[in-house]
Amino acid sequence: MEKQLTGTLALAVFTAALGSLQMGYSLGVINAPQKVIERHYARSLGVYNENLSRREGGNATEHEEPSDPSVVMYWSLSVAIFSIGGMVSSFLVSFVSDFRGRIKGMLAINVLAITAGLLMGLAKMGTPYLMVIAGRAIMGLYCGLSSGLVPLYIGEISPMKFRGAMGALHQLAIVIGILISQVIGLEFLLGNDDMWHVLLGLSGAPAILQSLLLLLCPESPRYLYIKQGKVEEACKNLKRLKGDYDTSKDIAEMQAEKEEAMKEAKMSIWRLLRSSVYRQQLFVALMMHFSQQFSGINAIFYYSTSIFQTAGVGQPVYATIGVGVINIIFTLVSVILVDRTGRRTLTLVGLGGMCCCAVAMTVGLAFQDVYSWMSYLSMTAIFLFVSFFEIGPGPIPWFIVAELFSQGPRPAAIALAGCCNWTCNFIIAMFFPYLEGLCGSYVFVIFAVLLFGFTIFIYLRVPETKGKTFEEIAAVFHHKRGAPPSKPQEEAEMVQLKSSTEA
Repeated sequence: MEKQLTGTLALAVFTAALGSLQMGYSLGVINAPQKVIERHYARSLGVYNENLSRREGGNATEHEEPSDPSVVMYWSLSVAIFSIGGMVSSFLVSFVSDFRGRIKGMLAINVLAITAGLLMGLAKMGTPYLMVIAGRAIMGLYCGLSSGLVPLYIGEISPMKFRGAMGALHQLAIVIGILISQVIGLEFLLGNDDMWHVLLGLSGAPAILQSLLLLLCPESPRYLYIKQGKVEEACKNLKRLKGDYDTSKDIAEMQAEKEEAMKEAKMSIWRLLRSSVYRQQLFVALMMHFSQQFSGINAIFYYSTSIFQTAGVGQPVYATIGVGVINIIFTLVSVILVDRTGRRTLTLVGLGGMCCCAVAMTVGLAFQDVYSWMSYLSMTAIFLFVSFFEIGPGPIPWFIVAELFSQGPRPAAIALAGCCNWTCNFIIAMFFPYLEGLCGSYVFVIFAVLLFGFTIFIYLRVPETKGKTFEEIAAVFHHKRGAPPSKPQEEAEMVQLKSSTEA
């Protein structure tokens, strides 16, 4: 009998998720030591004002004088280039995952992470701003690839019954990584003048552990069977992942998917964008990622410290860490519920709840000068906003793309969705401060309107994928499009795709 959950499966999922933890750490690590790093940039550039060194290693003087424009430019580049790296490399997910396989792909990209960690870890010995920027760019390249490879591998090795829960572990590992970076980035730990380079250098540490553990992990049976045609090896790995059982049912399912993939041929990103067969699935996948990033979640993290300060919190950094803890707790809730309640339901609840919280936050910010207790309304709204995000809109977009597409177009779809996510992340990071300056306390009205629109879209256009095979999910979209049973136009397009020689 199939055991479903085995030690090997747990090891494989944990090992893959280390890439997501590394991504989360890299996302959060740059924020805490900002002023410390800016001082080292200024020294390296020869524009450091010694008056600011009266309390070396502290932040007490950070607002005494504005930073030099060159320091601001290099710091902004240090932050933004990470997202740019992710945007660029997300297009290569399809190539890397299919060229040598999922396991070897993750092993290969760890070279990028280790290189980036070394560059940043040795930054004090060289030119800090150049080495940090180079390290962040390379780490961005790694994270763009990892954000595609990790959900792809986990989705392919997970039993259908636990596919949603295991897919949500990608997001759980990200938020754990963010929290770790926030905690060890505190001034009395590594976020100080002596240890900031070690804090940044640790970005590459999970890659070393992952590289060792990947040697013990089986390759995806779906990849081996469908892409490589290695039947015996696929059966062997199925038994390693699920226990000693009759693999005929899984092999039959993969054979059916392989036959479907042979009809589809391998799809390039450009071919997928032009295909009418997958247009609805692709539109839904991209909108799921739009809803994740344009929900305002990153804006909340940017704005939370000032809200906590207004509310009279003595150490707002600890309140921000509290938000990180809430992140983890409710991502765990999502892991528990996603295969019981369903992807669509959790996403609707999450987006709807976030919309209400954005309205509450706007009211709290607008009237906090009139009523002091309104600041606590804003604080409560922040914690609830994050909770609703992690229930559905946070983890689900990462793995639902793999469920919406069959083997042929799946890597290209994941690459497009990843690029969409990284691009939106970059847009929010770059333009939210300007938007906040323009709109003030009413900035979250914009996000409330967007969240309402996303909720309506999910309700009308996104099907439930819980417990469905890829063929059943595709049939839902064909039915929504009102395709006739014979689907002559689609068959003609399939033939055209089949004859295509594009890689």
